[in-house]
Amino acid sequence: MKVAILQFPGSNCDWDAEHAIKDVLGVPAERIWHKSPLPSETEAVIVPGGFSFGDYLRCGAIARFSPIMNDLKSFAERGGQILGICNGFQILCEAGLLPGALIRNDCLEFRCVNQKVKVEDSNDRFNSDEIGKELTLPIAHGEGNYRLKEDALAQLESNGQVLLRYLGNPNGSINDIAGIRNEAGNVYGMMPHPERAVETYHPSLDGLPILKAFLKPILSSSSVEVSAL
Repeated sequence: MKVAILQFPGSNCDWDAEHAIKDVLGVPAERIWHKSPLPSETEAVIVPGGFSFGDYLRCGAIARFSPIMNDLKSFAERGGQILGICNGFQILCEAGLLPGALIRNDCLEFRCVNQKVKVEDSNDRFNSDEIGKELTLPIAHGEGNYRLKEDALAQLESNGQVLLRYLGNPNGSINDIAGIRNEAGNVYGMMPHPERAVETYHPSLDGLPILKAFLKPILSSSSVEVSAL
């Protein structure tokens, strides 16, 4: 198995993520229950969207305490590739693997639309040359309003950690931020759903270059062994 897709009570995009990775891209993937250990052969992890634990307290606030999160943090420290999508992004922020927080949309409504985003030149694999300058990706969230303190935001911007920006901000996110990465460049999070834009009957195929960019390191290097952590 190359890609582990975490599954929490209330996750509802785990099957979509598995289909996109395994059936569309042809990369081995498996859904892993949140009380299970992260398999030793894991090379990348997707934390999918949904409503983990019913979004009680705050989105992702309970999931961050799931047993598998200790393995996920160790995996990240070893340079393992992690992608959080929608609720997965919220979980990564709550767990401290990404900076900032996602709060209620400024419109106080759940937004479910096909959203245009601009690709930022963040690093050698996530940039407009590799992925495209503008993409159309589905969003579906009530708490996608990204917030970060002013000094931390300045550092995020200067480090080139912004991945995507909304073109026509749907939720009030500061600086139109739709996706970010950590400073090390191995943990990614975004509110748009690339796994819902990978086939001809989807709104677009624009999720494919994002998923390929995320998977690029594991397709050209050896695995990160969880057993060695």
